[in-house]
Amino acid sequence: MAESIARRRASDIIEPSSAGIYPLGRIPEPTRQALLGNGYPVDGLSSKLLSPDALDTADRIINLAGTPRDRAFGILSNVEDWEIEDPYGQDPTIYQRILQEIESRVLSLASQLRADQPQDQP
Repeated sequence: MAESIARRRASDIIEPSSAGIYPLGRIPEPTRQALLGNGYPVDGLSSKLLSPDALDTADRIINLAGTPRDRAFGILSNVEDWEIEDPYGQDPTIYQRILQEIESRVLSLASQLRADQPQDQP
């Protein structure tokens, strides 16, 4: 969800790439339906394993795994935990609520990154 939301709403400041510690290997249908129902694209989304290269090259890693960052990522300093419920297997209303929570977090992160970006000087 976060990747699709960031692509649509924050592509000027975030270059999202989603991967997981425990990927399903597919995008669950309720996730697809929640994204599509809110106008977010699902093309190109996949459930893939987090690679060592991604860990090395990412400016920031958002941890949605539910596993504390120190246990999941060791000493990496660029990891931020977002404690968000995993909707897997839940009712579509839960998927919608989680989508809205992730959307809010992505938009807040984008706003923060935009504010931190150096301004052009005349």
